[in-house]
Amino acid sequence: MNIKIINKSDNALPAYETEHSAGMDLRAFIHDTILLAPMQRQLIPTGLFIELPVGYEAQIRPRSGLALKHGITVLNSPGTIDADYRGEIKVLLINFGNETFEIKKGERIAQMVISQHKTAEFVLVETLSETNRGEGGYGSTGK
Repeated sequence: MNIKIINKSDNALPAYETEHSAGMDLRAFIHDTILLAPMQRQLIPTGLFIELPVGYEAQIRPRSGLALKHGITVLNSPGTIDADYRGEIKVLLINFGNETFEIKKGERIAQMVISQHKTAEFVLVETLSETNRGEGGYGSTGK
């Protein structure tokens, strides 16, 4: 599948790092280093604009290494880029770590997964079918 993209940054286009990767790394398009203090959140630009086909979304997810090593994650994870959005892709990062984290120009800050989806339509009814689980909610299926 081909996706139209405009790259206003001087970073390389998003790419899969390995043959079977599901996500492509997104890089920070900033001019100066950003210091992200513990519990601080910031919207980080990428300089990328995409045109997705109808029926697809781009999911913006954390990078596991940043989360493990520094406590840096995507706050609204996964973030969704809809097929009709034409603005810049920006990543909402938060620092759950104990130390200030430096975000440098070109740093890999998140990953983007392209996913197909269905459009659903709700049908109003009076009852739902019975299941063994029934109305069992949080914690009802195990420890």
